Amino acid sequence: MMPPVRLLRVCLSGLILAISLVAVGCVERRMVIIAEPYGAIVYDEKNQRLGGSPVDHPFTYYGKYRFRIVKDGYETLVVDQRVRAPWYQLPGLDFISENLVPWTIRDVRYFRYVMQPRQVIPAESVLGPADALRNYARGIGTPIPSGNNVGVPVVPVGEGPPAGLAPAATLLLPMQ
Repeated sequence: MMPPVRLLRVCLSGLILAISLVAVGCVERRMVIIAEPYGAIVYDEKNQRLGGSPVDHPFTYYGKYRFRIVKDGYETLVVDQRVRAPWYQLPGLDFISENLVPWTIRDVRYFRYVMQPRQVIPAESVLGPADALRNYARGIGTPIPSGNNVGVPVVPVGEGPPAGLAPAATLLLPMQ
C-alpha cells in the first residue's frame, strides 16, 4: 500500500493532467468600430472592406491598426488606432490565459469616430485662381529676346511650328 502523501501527489498530478487536457483556455479578441453617421463603410490597412458601421472585427495581435472610413457627403477619415495588450496578455502570463484558464476570456474594444461633413467650396473661389492660371499659361511660348543660347526652339505666338520641327514642339504653342 502507498503512503498517504504519495497517494495524494499521484491523485493531484492526475487531476491537474485531466484539467489541462479538458479545460483549454482561450482569448477572443474583437474590436467594434462605430462611425457616426451610421452606415459609413470601414476599410482596413489592406483596403479590404470590413463592412458598414458599426463593424465587429476579430483581431489576433495587439498593436497599431489603420482604418479608412468612407461615406458620401462626408470627409474620408483615416485613423491609426493603437490597441494595447491587457495585463493578462503580458509575456509569461499570456501562456496561462491562452492555455490553462478553463474559460474563454473575451477582450472587446470599442472605438468611436465622428466624421465631418464635406465642405462645399463656392465656384467663385475656384474660378478666380483658375482664370489667373489660364492667363499665365497663355503667355507660355512667347518669343524670347535675342541672345538665346540655350538651344530651345522659340515659337512665336500665333504661328505654327517652324519647318522641320518635331510634332512634339507644338506643345510650346499658346492656347487661343
